[in-house]
Parts: sequence; C-alpha cells; structure tokens
Amino acid sequence: MRILIVTTGSRGDVAPFTGLGRRLVAAGHQVAVLAHPTFAPLIESCGLEYRPLPGDPKELILRRARATSPEETRALMRAFVDGLADGVADAVTGGVDLLLTAFAPAPLCVTAGEALGVPVLGTYLTPAFATAAFPLPGPAGTGDLGPAGNLAAGQERLRSAERLFSGAVSRLRERLGLPGTGSSGTTSPGAASPGPEPLGRSRPVVHGYSPLLLPRPADWPAPVEVAGFWWPARPLDWQPPAELVDFLQAGPAPVFVGFGSMAPDEGERLGELVTAAVRRAGVRAVVQAGWAGLAAAGDGVLAVGDLPHDWLFPRTAAVVHHAGAGTTGAALRAGVPAVPVPVMVDQPFWAARLHRLGVAPEPVPFAELTAERLAAAITAALDEPVRRRAAAVAGLMAAEDGAGAVLAHIDRIVTAPAR
Repeated sequence: MRILIVTTGSRGDVAPFTGLGRRLVAAGHQVAVLAHPTFAPLIESCGLEYRPLPGDPKELILRRARATSPEETRALMRAFVDGLADGVADAVTGGVDLLLTAFAPAPLCVTAGEALGVPVLGTYLTPAFATAAFPLPGPAGTGDLGPAGNLAAGQERLRSAERLFSGAVSRLRERLGLPGTGSSGTTSPGAASPGPEPLGRSRPVVHGYSPLLLPRPADWPAPVEVAGFWWPARPLDWQPPAELVDFLQAGPAPVFVGFGSMAPDEGERLGELVTAAVRRAGVRAVVQAGWAGLAAAGDGVLAVGDLPHDWLFPRTAAVVHHAGAGTTGAALRAGVPAVPVPVMVDQPFWAARLHRLGVAPEPVPFAELTAERLAAAITAALDEPVRRRAAAVAGLMAAEDGAGAVLAHIDRIVTAPAR
C-alpha cells in the first residue's frame, strides 16, 4: 500500500512520524512523508521518502512574534495554510492509497481523500476532540473549567481551527474538482457541529501519546483512541559524537537543557540564563542549541546540536524542555524527571500533565524564566520521589505500542471489502 504521512509544524511535529514510517515500511508498505523542507534531511536520514510541503515554521514563529495586530497574525496564518493546501494537492497527484494525517492538516487531507477516493486515518499527537474532561490545549490556558466549560472551550477551539482552514479547503476542493460541499462537511476534525462525516466520528483517529499521561475521555467518539506514543526513528548509521561520550563518562549524569524549536534568535540571553542556573543548581549539563541557538558555556557544560533523544535522555539525570508533545514523550520513555518550561500552544497543557503525573515539579512558564527559578526547578526534579515516579511511569509505558495500533487500523483498511 502507498501511504502518505502529512504533518506540519516544528521538529516535534515531524520526528515521531519517522518512527511510525519505519514501522510501516517494515510491514511492507511504501511510505512517504510530506513535511516542510527544513525536515528533509531528518526524514531521509531515517530511510524514508520525503515530499516537500511549502512553508517555513521557524520563520512563521518569528513573524508571528513580530506581528503588531491580530489582523496581521491572521493574515500570516492564512498564507501559511494556503501553502499547505498547495503542498497537499501537489503530493497526492503522484498516487496514494492511504493518507495518514496529523491534526493541523486534517481538513486538507480529508478533502484530498475524498477527491482520490482513498481512506484517511487521523494520527494526532495532541488531543483534538472536544470533551467535558478537560479543555483542549491552546492559547486560552490549561485550567479545568468544569464539564460544561471544558466542552464549550473545546468546541470553540475546534471552530477556530475550522475557520482558519475554511478558505484553503474551498480552494483545494475547487482545484481537485470537487463540489463546494463534500461528504466530510466542513472537515473540521473533532468539531461538534453536525457535519455529515467529520473526521473521527465515522473515521478512525489514533492519538499518539500515552494514556498514562492523558487517559481517553469517555465522551469521545467511538472510532477515536489513545494508543501510546510512536517514537522518532534514529537516523541510519548514527553514532554519538566522541566529545559527548567523553563528557558523559567524565562525571555524574548531567541535566539536559533544550527548548527545541521554541524561542528562535534568543540564544544569547537564554545561554547566559542557563549557564547561571546549572551553576546555581550544582549540576553538569548538556545544552542543545535548537532553533534558539542556545549556547551555554562553562565548566561542566557541553553544547550540542540535534541528537536522538532515545539515546541521550536515558543517560541524563533530568530533562529541561519546552513540553512539546514529542519531547514530553521522550523524557517519559527515558524514565527521568522533567523540568517543563512551556512556551506556547499545547506546551502548557503537557507541562501541567507532567506535574500532575508526578514526574516533574511545577512548570516554569518561559515568559517567567529566571536563573533562580530554573535552578530551583532542577533541584526539585532531582528529588528522590520524583525520580522514582519517573522510573515507574517509564516501566508502565514500555508495554504500550502506539505504532502497532496504527498498523492494526491499516490492516483493517487493507482487508476491508471494497465499497
């Protein structure tokens, strides 16, 4: 089966699909990943076919930060989404038998699936269906609003996503020769509006995070499940840098510090802050540059570039991170405490979940980050009860197989009788 995986966003939105893609290839499928050009080396280094998706997520983050009005922000997002629609249209013309879609591009993939007459399977890294159990991740915050408030906030979040994509979906339908209203209704994934077949109410969606971190709500549609993380693949023939191996062997396990794709161009300020924090906490540190260009320095501090988290994190004492979905899962898998420093979108949500699970101290919002607060959070994370809890959760998660759940859905699609 020819499978196209469609994802958009930062590295944490792409890397988990490399591991899923490798599992699909091992099962005998042909797999391509549609993602932004900056991730082509990552995807190809993992032995997967890459297809280009227009847009530069790093540039988008920078431009949104500099926007001077809500109107300017909306215009930036609409232009970005239009590029996604063009990329999906171009990618599917080469032929595909099944689309796997992340949450953000799901409306576009449902439209393409309708035009091609092929199935679409949702593969989401964050919760994407309104529920009374919790408010969906987003800019509005993470506090529990009560059952009615949580449900209403989730529905509004999904309506907002629908509005953002509505123009691009209409143009994509026209380009693919579809009538103005399709079988997927408005195609808003998880929306409460009564479209004929929104994704997830009659089509399956697999959420790629652990039910230990966030259990499946009872009020979600029947075809929607929470299966467990799918893990990023390690690049073929990768070997750890000798300098890193020597550093790890030269002393106690260090603390990892990295903010992934967040805070671009803030490297100098953050580097000084992190250097002071690890000195105050009395720990060694491996500091990852990321999009911020983080460059901490000093005795007992090693600066590194991108590295496979599955190799590095188990060799650390704790992981300071921005609480993106992918890094959150990698730290949980490693069985080490987290120090969440959330920046935006779904990160405060996951940071709060880590604290509630007992594997992290109270989150330190990025906007409130100081050397003193970071040092105190690192010290709290290294307390023995937090370390024991992190190790216990990792042991429980080892029994989960999120990628296997996706494969099971695909097997059912393959063996389903033709309509």
